[in-house]
Amino acid sequence: MDPIVIADDHPLFRAALRAAVERAAPGAQILETDSLAGALALLEAQEVGLLLLDLKLADSEGFLGLSRVRAEHPAAPVAVVSASEDAATVRRALALGAAGFVPKSAGLEEMVEAFRALLAGDSWSPALPDDGPDEAALNGRLASLTPSQLRILSGLREGRLNKQIAHDLGVSEATIKAHLTAVFRKLGVQNRTQAVLLARSLQL
Repeated sequence: MDPIVIADDHPLFRAALRAAVERAAPGAQILETDSLAGALALLEAQEVGLLLLDLKLADSEGFLGLSRVRAEHPAAPVAVVSASEDAATVRRALALGAAGFVPKSAGLEEMVEAFRALLAGDSWSPALPDDGPDEAALNGRLASLTPSQLRILSGLREGRLNKQIAHDLGVSEATIKAHLTAVFRKLGVQNRTQAVLLARSLQL
């Protein structure tokens, strides 16, 4: 079995996840990291059977980390493990390509059940109420954004200027402007202000 990676910046919760994984997959190699950079390095170095990814790490908060993992390692199965477990967050994680979503409030037996399903190649998430057509459409638009476009949208949410976002991404300001045009189109907004308001509502 390929190694299982736990990416969480809380040592106590990493220990709890390790205990659940050891019960779900006895004898599996378990690797731990407290950052997105560490998770990406482990994915680069070897095939991974499952990545358990927290949404809030020191070097990545929100869906950007998930989006980057999916872009750079599309074959690696990723499950989000998060304390942010409202229905909208769960659906957005799944829309962005997560194989599953495990709430941090889940008990040990529920986590073991989830990890067994995920390691078997199935999806797993808590039961959710039916989403309305508006939310489903929004999740579809969000899923259409590229990782770079998500990072740009996150920059807008933080109030950064185009030239600052360009510096962050190592591209030209003209490239950022071109991406913004695509972002506005995909999200169905008309301008920067509307995009910022939407990004804040999406908890990117």
